[in-house]
Amino acid sequence: MTNITPPFSTPAASAAGRSFNELPLSPGILATLQQLEYLTMTPIQAASLPLVLAGQDLIAQAKTGSGKTAAFALALLTRLNPRRFAVQAMVLCPTRELADQVTQEIRRLARSEDNIKIVALCGGTPMRPQINSLEHGAHIVVGTPGRIIDHLGRGSLNLEALNTLVLDEADRMLDMGFYDDIAYVAERCPADRQTLLFSATFPDGIARLARHFLRNPQEVKLPEQHEAGKIRQRFYEVRNEERLEAVGMLLRHFRPVSTLAFCNTKQQCRDLLEVLHAQGFHALTLHGDLEQRERDQVLIQFANRSCSVLVATDLAARGLDIAQLEAVINVDVTPDPEIYIHRIGRTGRADEAGWALSLCGHADKRRVAGIAQMTGSEPEWHDIDELQGERGAPLVPPMVTLQILGGRKDKIRPGDVLGALTGEAGFTREQVGKITVTEQFTYVAVARNIAREAVRKLSAGKVKGKTVKVRALED
Repeated sequence: MTNITPPFSTPAASAAGRSFNELPLSPGILATLQQLEYLTMTPIQAASLPLVLAGQDLIAQAKTGSGKTAAFALALLTRLNPRRFAVQAMVLCPTRELADQVTQEIRRLARSEDNIKIVALCGGTPMRPQINSLEHGAHIVVGTPGRIIDHLGRGSLNLEALNTLVLDEADRMLDMGFYDDIAYVAERCPADRQTLLFSATFPDGIARLARHFLRNPQEVKLPEQHEAGKIRQRFYEVRNEERLEAVGMLLRHFRPVSTLAFCNTKQQCRDLLEVLHAQGFHALTLHGDLEQRERDQVLIQFANRSCSVLVATDLAARGLDIAQLEAVINVDVTPDPEIYIHRIGRTGRADEAGWALSLCGHADKRRVAGIAQMTGSEPEWHDIDELQGERGAPLVPPMVTLQILGGRKDKIRPGDVLGALTGEAGFTREQVGKITVTEQFTYVAVARNIAREAVRKLSAGKVKGKTVKVRALED
């Protein structure tokens, strides 16, 4: 693969200032971009559009808010033949919400073209209107894997004319247990199609997808950049013996919903976990001694917001990308300034702000000076004694993770669990969080105030027509 990495600089200097007029786009699309006030390309658009418009397969690192939807939408629309009423492009998304957003954005960009029909195919909505839309001819379909498979099984979706397949937020689809579903859909697309894969992170499953379903893909990976002001950094000088107690003081003062606490050693992780549990915090740890199944379960609980603090070493947290992470605490200052930048970059993602809080002994001052030199910022020092007396109500995670015995091997899909909770069990969609399906188990986050009742109702009811065993996971 070719790595295309713009130089480390401000977004405007790297690629964002380039005009869409440089690209081989139709006059109608260029006029639409002007009307929408899309005047210059974002970095992901500038790096990926020349490749995809040239017909290359692509793996791109792109987060929500980066402009990735326009990047692949412009490619789809450019390859489209409006006079041929057949499905020529398909976008797979992890959730109905994202599929709806993508559908609306493609429609906005396609408005200069006559009669381009874009159909959303998602679960949770009736099949019949979707079948009717497909019967009348669609150019582009956007959908979730389960519902796309349903239409393929019924024969209502024909992919013979497909020339472009997009996997949007591929890492999230893998998190939700959709690998086999993605594979099933991709295998039913024409072999000579173009495939575009967009992912915020690169877990092992991404490489597996690329090997099987992309042809000589180009890779676009933009360097990590932290927007000024989004990550608020503070340094606290502490004596070594008060370092672990100080973590609880920071948590009680700033009250983040989710915190990633970095230690330099596995033993420090264990010691901190013991202290946090004694103080009443819901905390879990990630370190190299955990088996893969234990590690997966810890990460699922943390991503589900059913655990307030995840204590980890840098090695254990490699590749970890959690949405809505309010704070990073450096329990130990890392000797490598680049690792510091990577640590604190886990917070302040998308439109969120975040805290980066570092505990420093007197001997750490030289390390902090190295961090300041690399980041070009003056450290903001605070006295840990400012936080003395911070008590308040204990931090309680908003969600609880339920573990269901049964997973991919039992043909369980996320929609089956969501249907069981929002159907017969009578809960609302808003009370249900992330659903993750693994080979043996299914994990679902539910609002803390319904957790006990959700266990009871799921155990008394059925998922995919079968009785299941359910338990709540708590640290």
